[in-house]
Amino acid sequence: MTEQLAFVGYGLAGLAYGFLSLLLMTGWRARFQGSQLVLAVAGSMLWSLAAAGQSGFGLPGLELVWAIEVVRNLLWIFFLLHLLRPFAQGSPQYARLLGYVRLGCLGLGLLMLAMLVDIPHFSEWLSPSPVQREFSLSGQLLYAVLGMALVEQLYRNTPVEQRWGIKHMCFGLGALFAFDFYLYTDALLFHRLDASIWSARGFVNCIGIPLIAITAARNPDWRLQVFLSRRMVLHSTTLFSAGLYMVLMALAGYYIKVYGGEWGAVLQITFLFGAGVVLVTLLFSGQFRARIKVFFNKHFFSSRYDYREEWLRVIGLLAGERVDLPLSERVIWALAEIVESSGGLLWLRSEKGSYRYRARFNAQSEVEPLIDVREPMVSFMEARRWVIDLREYRSSPDLYGDLELPDWLLQTSDAWLIVPLIHDERLLGFVMLLQPRAPQTINWENRDLLKTVGMQAASYLALNQAAEALAEARQFEGFNRLSAFVIHDLKNLIAQLSLVAKNAARHKHNPEFIDDAVSTIENAVNKMNRLMAQLKSADVTGARQRIDIVKELRDVVAAKSGGVPVPVLRTDLETTYVLAEPDRLSSVLGHVVQNAQDATPQDGSVELRLWAGGDQAIVEVRDTGVGMDAEFIKTRLFRPFDSTKGLTGMGIGAYECREVISALGGQVVVESAPKRGTTFRILLPLAEDLVSG
Repeated sequence: MTEQLAFVGYGLAGLAYGFLSLLLMTGWRARFQGSQLVLAVAGSMLWSLAAAGQSGFGLPGLELVWAIEVVRNLLWIFFLLHLLRPFAQGSPQYARLLGYVRLGCLGLGLLMLAMLVDIPHFSEWLSPSPVQREFSLSGQLLYAVLGMALVEQLYRNTPVEQRWGIKHMCFGLGALFAFDFYLYTDALLFHRLDASIWSARGFVNCIGIPLIAITAARNPDWRLQVFLSRRMVLHSTTLFSAGLYMVLMALAGYYIKVYGGEWGAVLQITFLFGAGVVLVTLLFSGQFRARIKVFFNKHFFSSRYDYREEWLRVIGLLAGERVDLPLSERVIWALAEIVESSGGLLWLRSEKGSYRYRARFNAQSEVEPLIDVREPMVSFMEARRWVIDLREYRSSPDLYGDLELPDWLLQTSDAWLIVPLIHDERLLGFVMLLQPRAPQTINWENRDLLKTVGMQAASYLALNQAAEALAEARQFEGFNRLSAFVIHDLKNLIAQLSLVAKNAARHKHNPEFIDDAVSTIENAVNKMNRLMAQLKSADVTGARQRIDIVKELRDVVAAKSGGVPVPVLRTDLETTYVLAEPDRLSSVLGHVVQNAQDATPQDGSVELRLWAGGDQAIVEVRDTGVGMDAEFIKTRLFRPFDSTKGLTGMGIGAYECREVISALGGQVVVESAPKRGTTFRILLPLAEDLVSG
């Protein structure tokens, strides 16, 4: 029975020391006394666990337990000596005394560790090694006396007004050293270790540990502030607790088997299986994890959140790194995880000014799909940017002034928080969070983080809305551009058909006119069919063919010869082939020539030149017209729907020319100056099998 009590007492002490060391490591500020305190507490943990193992299972041996105890004593004494150093600054004698004590303790500890190798087992304590035994007991007794003396010196030298910060540790450590003094004094007097005193020692340490923890809490510089994430602390503690739970369940199962009679084995298996099911259920319970997280954040950390980890989590979630969900659902999730909410719903401002329900995450509540912008709740959030706590609103409505919430919201039983999404000083939307998995209250820290994350989420939503609007605008832009191209070509076709209709009454009996008219109509029908195909495929350039650019230029010159000045083609090439859509290329060339004619007086000239340069065919249209300045060429010439011809022009010709030629892999170069004419140069890639003649 004594061994069982010793096992429980030392085991509990080891767990308590381990928990204290974990708490100390969550706050280290790189102070030397902090590291020494953690080492002393960790050494005490190892010693307690070793003593528990020796008492319960006989492992490790007593000699190892005593060796660890020597190390533990040294760590506590060095810690106390370090705390006494400031009091020795004005007294060289006191400083030397502390130095001698440190050296003496270290030497005694090394000697004891060397001798403990030969200490017999606990059952063979009265062995024929009296000198060795007595020396070990005397050494442990000396450490106890020295520890009490150092504790007394620390308390006595500390100013009265500062003793509140160290008195609990002095009481705790003093009690532990005093108990050790009692244990080893009894052992020296009676030449044996009293089993009852030895067993009670673990429970005595459990009593002293909270006193040490209080002092550590009152002295922040004693805490180790190495970075230890909350997640790691939470997971480690959960794992440790799960292990402790299984150990306790195993012990309980053992006693069930021993005292359960013939049903003992069956009951043990059933009990252990049930304990395992309960553990797995708890570990995978979101509500249980939320409760544990709230408990840790509330009681073991100075601030509720690890802001670095929290911000990285939010940014990663909003960026879509963790899950493949729509942005609106990720926004709800990011806000819900901050306060352990089970889910939520999102409203966003629409183009008509109202707030429309857009998304939900883990929510089943029926809500109002459309909320008017004039609602008091909307005005309140946009003006004050407050997170509305519905539980607080129901209990203390005066805190929210004259705010009146809609009935549907107050009647939603699982509604909890309303988080505004502010972007560019406007309320972009808001999120309604549902009740948390674990009961908790909202303070200023929760509200500030929710508002900050809400603003970040609002910027993501605004960018997403802008991207959607831009994509839609680009679709319309592409359609409008293609329509403009088609309309521009239809103008030419209408002009041809109008000319046929105008002359039909006068030449309807002329066979040659009839043939030309039929040919013109057939050509117009074919072009319109090709235009319809382009509209369906959204292809500006159309199907490319191998075209003789020389013949194309001659046809353009012939078609434009009715105007003045009459264009002239100059080239040494007989045939030169490029890849292009015939109608589109003809339209582009015709437009360039027509513009040159429109800009040139009747006594001027419009000259076309063609030559091959490398792998390109170069078409040059030169006129002696009014010309253009560099600013016009740079800012207006190729701008769509910007025409200098007033209502008669669509402003699409030059833009179409550049777009078509660029799509063919070519280039358009314009050289011009006011009153000096313009040179319009078109560069087109030659066909691969290119030249003949």
